[in-house]
Amino acid sequence: MPSAYASSSAAAAPLRQRRKETRPQELLEAALRLFVEKGFAATRAEEVARAAGVSKGTLYLYYPSKEELFKAVVRQNLTSLIAEGLEVLAQFEGSSSDLLATLMNTWWDRVGNTPAAGIHKIVLSEVRNFPELAAFYTAEVIEPANRLFTSAVQRGVDSGEFRPMPLNAVAHTLMAPMIFLALHRHSFGACQPACGSADIDPLVLIHTHLDLALRGLQVRPSGARPAT
Repeated sequence: MPSAYASSSAAAAPLRQRRKETRPQELLEAALRLFVEKGFAATRAEEVARAAGVSKGTLYLYYPSKEELFKAVVRQNLTSLIAEGLEVLAQFEGSSSDLLATLMNTWWDRVGNTPAAGIHKIVLSEVRNFPELAAFYTAEVIEPANRLFTSAVQRGVDSGEFRPMPLNAVAHTLMAPMIFLALHRHSFGACQPACGSADIDPLVLIHTHLDLALRGLQVRPSGARPAT
């Protein structure tokens, strides 16, 4: 007959294993929260460890530096989503207009309407002082996101749904309001109504922008003159 101690040890082992498996996620969540609240430069590794309920040594076991911790936050919240978007692009069977709507609405659900929206504020305000992180963010986020949207627009051009236009300019035009919404969420949007600025309905803005962009991309009747 097993002793009470043996039974207790057997029960504790899976609990310790589950705790070990959840630690990276807890560290990433704590890091994102503190990076957004205090900024990357002002956040100390021991603060992240304390917020996640682990020791500083445990944090470094998973992420050997604060820079690597930030990279992991970006990969989990942005890089992985862009990679999923590229997979959606490759398999999508509807119109390119529907594809762009899917990409933008998914971004709001997964980034804009979550704490991950604060990553844009961190990057724009601090990455200039960290060249390694700037190069990382360019390679992991900016270039893949640009590739995703230029490919989606090119798909519409190839099918005859969209008229030919400068792809990079169109991609940045589509992405700019999403970045604006993320920044607004962590600036004026965070102090409503105390700061007195007009509130913004994110979904209305996204859908309005998408409607304007898609009308501009549509193939025009023969003889129609572009706006000056």
